[in-house]
Amino acid sequence: MAASPHFTIRPIAPDHESGWHRLWDGNNGVAVDPRITAQTWQRLLDPASPVNGLMATMDGQDCALVHYILHPVTGHLMPACYMQDLYVDPAFRRNGIARALVDALAAQGRAAGWARLYWLAEAANPGAQSLYRHIGVKLDFTFHVMPLHAF
Repeated sequence: MAASPHFTIRPIAPDHESGWHRLWDGNNGVAVDPRITAQTWQRLLDPASPVNGLMATMDGQDCALVHYILHPVTGHLMPACYMQDLYVDPAFRRNGIARALVDALAAQGRAAGWARLYWLAEAANPGAQSLYRHIGVKLDFTFHVMPLHAF
C-alpha cells in the first residue's frame, strides 16, 4: 500500500498474527478478555466485516497498527471511517510511522470516496495530541458513554 525508506504499510493479513497480538496487547495495556482478542482478529481478516486494519513493518518487524471501522452516516451517501487503536510500538516511535498510517488511511478513503475520517484521542496523551493537532480539525464536543454491557 505505502512505503518509505524505513517501513512499509499494508492491510493486516494472516501473516501479521504474532505481531498484531504483541501490538494489540501493548495498545490495551491491560488484560483483554481472550474472546474479544480472538473476535477482533477474526473481524480484521473477514472481508465482509466493517472492521479493518493496516500494519506498519520496519526492519522486518511489525511495529504499528491502526484499526478502522467503516459505517453509514446520515448527511452523506458514502460511509464514514472511524479510526481506532492507532498504536506504535514504543521502540519505533518518532519515525513518522503514526503519521504515515493516518496518511495511508486518508488516501484510501479519498480514493474510495468516504465522507470523512474521524477519531478520538485521550486529552492526556501529548504525543497523540501533537500529531492530531497538525492533521485534523478539533471540534468542540464532549464525549459521553453509556455502558450497556460489561465483560
